[in-house]
Amino acid sequence: MHEGWSAAPQRPSGRPFLVWAVTLFAIIIVGAVMYMIGLRGGASAPTARVALTPALPISFTPPPDSAIPDGPSGAAIRRGQQLFLHTRANAGNHVGNGLSCSNCHLDAGRQPNASPMWAAWGAYPAYRAKNDQINTMEDRIRDCFTYSMNAPASPSGKAPPPGDPIYRDLQMYFFWLAKGAPTGVDLPGRGFIDLNPTTLGQDPARGAKVFTQSCAVCHGVDGQGQRDASGSYAFPPLWGPMSFNWGAGVGKVANAAAFIKANMPLGQGYSLTDQQAWDVAAYISSRERPRDPRQTGSIEEARKRFHAKGDYYGQRIDGDLLGDGIATVR
Repeated sequence: MHEGWSAAPQRPSGRPFLVWAVTLFAIIIVGAVMYMIGLRGGASAPTARVALTPALPISFTPPPDSAIPDGPSGAAIRRGQQLFLHTRANAGNHVGNGLSCSNCHLDAGRQPNASPMWAAWGAYPAYRAKNDQINTMEDRIRDCFTYSMNAPASPSGKAPPPGDPIYRDLQMYFFWLAKGAPTGVDLPGRGFIDLNPTTLGQDPARGAKVFTQSCAVCHGVDGQGQRDASGSYAFPPLWGPMSFNWGAGVGKVANAAAFIKANMPLGQGYSLTDQQAWDVAAYISSRERPRDPRQTGSIEEARKRFHAKGDYYGQRIDGDLLGDGIATVR
């Protein structure tokens, strides 16, 4: 061996070997990183890490009824639940049709992709484009009375006033359903599913056939629903004077199609094709219902302001001008 060269170091054994191996491995890694940076022409390491896999979806299950506590809190939760399940029976002075909250928010507000209340609770206060302001949960419930429950046609002619015990009990129920859920998080299952438009578009005439085949057995051939022994609707009217008015969110074809796809026929969600869901939603939206309470001028003015897209308000279907407030059954 040439003079001045040292012999190769002997591999240590035992604990010294472990230290030697770890040090050597660290040197190799650092060298590789510096080499890659040089290849990229960068003088410094990246400033943020990039996730290699998407975050796992957050899942949530609301508590069972058996977990409702005793005492005043439990009593308020139970009152709120009864208001939710039998709205007209418990808040009839502010309900102008035959609907209950649970007709749209299925399984007593528990069912994912049917606007469950456990997901809605942690999402408010929030800005809503519908009324161009920050809404509290009480504001949101008031809108449900105004539009979905058609409060303008109720004995009082309006939704419950601010601070009414109806709001407190309903909010207590929603708060309890959301026990353990994160706040300010868009939980999976909130609202409705995303349902992309089809290449064929939507067609009320095709939807009428879907309705006859898949919906009429519960909602009636005339779409007016079926009442149970108590007089409440077991299956709600989908148009006509006892249904939601033109201001309700589910009156928009896209919302109705998404709801139908995931939840209808009842207990058979996802059994309809996307095309069938869009078509039957278009058919339901093309039927007359109570007028939009926001309409203060002509139908055309209201159409441009509140219904520029998404439903058939202001159009003539089968000779009937939709949105004129004459909610005849056809």
